[in-house]
Amino acid sequence: QVQLVESGGGLVQAGGSLRLSCTASGNKFSINAMGWYRQAPGKERDLVAIIGSGDYTNYADSVKGRFTISRDNAKNTVYLQMNSLKPEDTAVYYCKVDIYISGDYWGQGTQVTVSS
Repeated sequence: QVQLVESGGGLVQAGGSLRLSCTASGNKFSINAMGWYRQAPGKERDLVAIIGSGDYTNYADSVKGRFTISRDNAKNTVYLQMNSLKPEDTAVYYCKVDIYISGDYWGQGTQVTVSS
């Protein structure tokens, strides 16, 4: 079993920055891809950014140039640096980790609110 703990959400003014973190823990696991998703009220959960085991990255068009995803394999942690935040970035942000053989695990979600 793998547990994910997220942190770093909060309230910020438009133009500000936040950094999200998600750490995986458990017994004997190997991580493939790690990613961040978000879900605004009344909307579906959408991909924000993903980073593979070989450090390839992919971003939603709406966040390209503003958000950066990174990972620290020694700490089993994925980060999302969010700059130039906009009110439309307001959502609950979830991390997802793809564990070899076991499958996908989701974090509990962290609220990001951007005020105008």
